[in-house]
Amino acid sequence: MLIQRGGLKVVAGLGISGVSAVNYLHQQGYQVAVTDSRPTPPGIEQIPAEIRQSFGVLDQELLLQAEEIILSPGLAPQLPEIQAAIAQGIPVVSDIQLLRRATEVPIIAITGSNAKSTVTTLVGEMAKNAGKKVAVGGNLGCPALDLLQDDPEMIVLELSSFQLETTTHLGATVAVVLNMSEDHLDRHGDMVGYHAAKHRIFQGCQSFVFNRDDGLTRPLVADNIPFLSFGLNAPDLKQYGVLRDSQGKMFLAKGTTRLLDSSEMYMQGSHNVANALACLALGESVGLPLEVMLDTIKHFKGLEHRCQYVDEKQGVRYYNDSKGTNVGATLAAINGLGQALQPNQAKVVAILGGQGKGQDFKPLSNALSQYARHVVLIGEDANKIASALASGIEVSFATSLKAAVKEAQSHAEQGDAVLLSPACASFDMFKSYNDRGEQFVQCVGQL
Repeated sequence: MLIQRGGLKVVAGLGISGVSAVNYLHQQGYQVAVTDSRPTPPGIEQIPAEIRQSFGVLDQELLLQAEEIILSPGLAPQLPEIQAAIAQGIPVVSDIQLLRRATEVPIIAITGSNAKSTVTTLVGEMAKNAGKKVAVGGNLGCPALDLLQDDPEMIVLELSSFQLETTTHLGATVAVVLNMSEDHLDRHGDMVGYHAAKHRIFQGCQSFVFNRDDGLTRPLVADNIPFLSFGLNAPDLKQYGVLRDSQGKMFLAKGTTRLLDSSEMYMQGSHNVANALACLALGESVGLPLEVMLDTIKHFKGLEHRCQYVDEKQGVRYYNDSKGTNVGATLAAINGLGQALQPNQAKVVAILGGQGKGQDFKPLSNALSQYARHVVLIGEDANKIASALASGIEVSFATSLKAAVKEAQSHAEQGDAVLLSPACASFDMFKSYNDRGEQFVQCVGQL
C-alpha cells in the first residue's frame, strides 16, 4: 500500500515522533513542513535545514495549507489550530497511520493503562527467540516509522491513547487492550472518551486478545473475528489462565493443561502472571511456538526499575521497583510478590521511603501486615510512613540505601524477597528513580 505523493505534509509537534515523521516523509520525497509552539523544540537539530520550519506558536496559516497534518501524540486534536484545519476538511493523522500505509508486515498492537511496556518488550523477545526479524517500538523506545529501517518481518507496537486517537483502521494482525483504569482524563474528557481512544486499536484487526478480569478490554467487533482471552482464573478450553494445586501454587495454563509453574519465572507477582498470559495469547495469534514463548517467559527479568529481578543471594531474591514512586504502584508490587511467595510461607522484606508528595501511606498497612516480614524505611518521609503503618508491622530505619539493603538482608529468611518499592519520589537522596534503582542494584551486588 503506497503513500500517494502529492501536496504538503505538515508535522505538528516535534519531539521524538515528530522528528521521525519529518525525516521519514522527507526521505520519501514529500514536501514537508513542521510547526511547534515551543521556540526551540527538542530534536530541532535532527531535521534537515531545508525543511520549512515555524516555531514559537502553532502556525495556523501553515496548517491550513496542508494536504495532511501529522499530529505528534503530545498535542491534543482539540487544540483550536487543529480543529480549524479539521473544519476545512484537512485530514489529521498519527505517525502510526503513516506506518500502516507504508507496510503490510504483521503488526502486534498493544495498549492498556498499565503493563504495556512489559508486554510489548516480552512479546518482542519471544518473536526474536523464535527466529523472527522483529522490530519493537511505538510509544516505547524506537518511534514507529524508524522501525521500517531494518525491513522487519514483524512489528510489535506499544500504543498510547494519544497515538490511537488519530489512528484509523490500524488493521493489526492481533490487538489487545490489557486493562483499563482512569488515566489521561484531562485529555479525553471522561472514561468514555478514554475507552473510545483505546479501542481504536481494534479497528480492522484480524484477531484480538482480551482480559477476562476486566470487561472494559473486550471489543465490540464482528462475531467472526478470532480471539483469545487471558485472566487470573481457571480458563475455558483453548483460553489462557491460572490453575492452582492443593498447596495454592499458581500455574500458567491453557485450558486444563498446566504450562509453567509461576515460581519458575524471574518476574514475580500475580500482575506479571497476567502479563505473561497476555503474551502467550498474543504470540499464539501470530504463530509463535509455545516452547519458545515459555522459555522466554522463564528467562525474562522484567523492565529496569519495574519489579525487576536483580539477583539471588543466600536463597533470597532481590527486586528493583524503584519506579514505584506512589502508594498505588508499591501496593501492586507488594501484593503481587506477596501472593507469589505465600504458598511457600515466604515473605517480603520491603524498603520504602523518600519524598512522599503529601500521600496517605495508610493503604500500605494491610498489604504489609499480610505479606511483609520486615520494613526498612529511608529518606525524608520515613517517620511519616512509620506512623501510618499498623503497630504489628516490624520496622527499622536506615540512613542510606546501602545500609537499608544490608538491614533488609539481615531480616530476610531463605525463600523471601527483598523489594525496593519506595512509594515515594527519589529527589531527597538521588538524582532520579533510575539513579535510585541503579544504586540498589550496585548495593545488592556488593552483598
